[in-house]
Amino acid sequence: MKSKSQAQKIAKPSIFRFMGENVKVWIELWRARTFRKSYQLTQTGDGHPVLIIPGFLASDISSYPIRKFVREQGYAPYPWGLGRNFGDIRQLRKLVLQIEQLYAKHETPVSLIGWSLGGVYARQLAKENPAMIRQVITLASPFAGITEPNNASWLYRLLNDHRPITPEEQQWIDDLPNPPAVPTTAIYSKEDGVVPWQTCIEPIEDHLHQNIEVTGGHFGMGYNPATLLVIADRLRLQSDSWSAFEPPHPLPKTVVFPSL
Repeated sequence: MKSKSQAQKIAKPSIFRFMGENVKVWIELWRARTFRKSYQLTQTGDGHPVLIIPGFLASDISSYPIRKFVREQGYAPYPWGLGRNFGDIRQLRKLVLQIEQLYAKHETPVSLIGWSLGGVYARQLAKENPAMIRQVITLASPFAGITEPNNASWLYRLLNDHRPITPEEQQWIDDLPNPPAVPTTAIYSKEDGVVPWQTCIEPIEDHLHQNIEVTGGHFGMGYNPATLLVIADRLRLQSDSWSAFEPPHPLPKTVVFPSL
């Protein structure tokens, strides 16, 4: 177990790194195609349901490649089905109902994959419904510092008319850094041009909560071959037989895996 110190002041990614996101996303798409041809992953999924939640201002279109990959691995992927994610936490109530329906339909806990803000939602859903959640995988999700400066916060404030935070929302925000009581994998990149990478990691890792670093941008995180590799590995595990991720050999060139 080790602690990730965040005592230093966290700065938002530079404007140059943010502008580079539009280039990186195409690079990640190309790398993903190369990865699929080079790495033959075993398709031995148990068919359990996997709910994929998109990031801020994104819709289910953005998560289609992840859902396609998850299906290819032998699982049952589901979109969130709520249109664009405008950051309205009231949508969590609808997601709870969806999780309950998936749990009843498949008679097994649901895995959650959340991209950016979607990962923040996923963690909170797991805290409220741990018996129905198998695991959580977050992709560049700033759960450890949602109020820290980033390159999307201004747009969020604009869309929400700069309204003040309600006591209920503040309580929700204060709870975000606390990990859920289910296996959780936080995938992040130090090259992220949207949110500070320091806000996307567990402050303390343990046998159920692991941070995994990959290289690449924020907008392409869901297509990153290293991300897909981690997703495939994590989905195959049961909660009662959880173990830390160990990278295979040889590694994709886009991946960095720090040891626990």
